[in-house]
Amino acid sequence: MTNAENKQWLIDGNPAGRKVAKSDFKMVSAPLPDLTDGQVMVEVEYLEFTPSLKGQMENRLAYAAKTEKGQVMRGRGIGRVIESCSSSFKTGMTVHGYLGWQTHSVMDSRDLTILPDDGFTRLHLGPLGSTGMAAYFGFFDAGKPKSGDNVLISGAAGAVGSMVGQMAKISGCKVVGVAGGPQKCEHLINGLKLDGAIDYKSEELKTAMKRHAPNGFDVIFDNVGGPFLDAALANMAVGARVVICGAISRYETDNPPPGPKNYFQLVHKRANMRGILSPDYKERFPEARAQIKSWIAEDKFRYFEDIQEGFDNIPSTFMRLFSGKNLGKQLLKIKALE
Repeated sequence: MTNAENKQWLIDGNPAGRKVAKSDFKMVSAPLPDLTDGQVMVEVEYLEFTPSLKGQMENRLAYAAKTEKGQVMRGRGIGRVIESCSSSFKTGMTVHGYLGWQTHSVMDSRDLTILPDDGFTRLHLGPLGSTGMAAYFGFFDAGKPKSGDNVLISGAAGAVGSMVGQMAKISGCKVVGVAGGPQKCEHLINGLKLDGAIDYKSEELKTAMKRHAPNGFDVIFDNVGGPFLDAALANMAVGARVVICGAISRYETDNPPPGPKNYFQLVHKRANMRGILSPDYKERFPEARAQIKSWIAEDKFRYFEDIQEGFDNIPSTFMRLFSGKNLGKQLLKIKALE
C-alpha cells in the first residue's frame, strides 16, 4: 500500500473568536505508510460533525486532546478495514473511531471499535454514538423526566435536540422545541411530532415560552446558551431541572459573555442546573444503545440525517453546523457502504 495516496485535510488556522473559514484547513496528499504490529488501515466512508470540533481546534476543551497546526483534523467516522497487522481485525470489517478528515486512516487497533453487521452501522455516528449518548443520559439522568412534565429544548431540530424531543414524547411529556426559521419549526411539529415550536428568529422568546407553558417548564434541555438560557430561566417551574449540553451561541465569540443574568431564578424556583458529558456514562452505553435500537425497531423513534457528499466538501459541511443549515445529524459520505 506504500504507493497509494492518502488525501487529508489539515488544520491550518485557529478560528477562536470568529466563524470557521475554509482557509482554516489545508488539503494535502501523503503516501500511505507500511503498517507496524497492531496497526490497522481503514478506508474512511462516513464522517460525522459536531460543533465541539471548533473548540478542539482552539484547544478550549479541557476534556479533549490538544490539537496543533499541521495535524489531520480530528473527527469520528466509520470505514472498512483494508489492511491489518492485528489478529483481531480482518480485512472487510467495518469499524468506528476517530478516523480524521482523510480518505485512509492508519490506527492502533486499540483505538477502533468493530461494528456488527446488524443494519445499524451508520447510526453509530448518531443515535448510537456520542450524539445519542449525550441525549439519552442528559435527558434521563440529568433531566429526570416524569410523565406530564413540560419540556423545553433549544436547538431542537439539531442532532441532539431532535433525539431529546422524541425521548420526551416517549416519556409522556409535553414538548416544545426552539429552532430557527419556519422550515425547522414545521419539522418539529410534523416530523418530530412535538407539541409546540418557537421560532427564535421571529418570536420574542420569553413571551413565546410563557404562552406554551404558563406555569413554567419542568425540564429545560439547552444546546445553545445565550439569550435562550436567560429566557428559559425566567420560565421555569418550581423544581425544574436545567440540562446544559452545548452552547453553540458562544462558539464564535472570542470573549464569552458572562453567565445568565437571572441565574438567581434557580433559587426562587428551587431548581438545579447540571452539565452533561457523554463519556462519563461510558460503562452504561450498552444500556442506552439497546433502548434506542428497541425504539427504532418499534417505530417509536425517527432518526434524521443531513448527508453531504465528497471529500473536497468536508470543510463546508462542517461549517453548515454554524449557519443552521443542517436538519438532524450532519454527516458526509466519502465512500458509500456496499
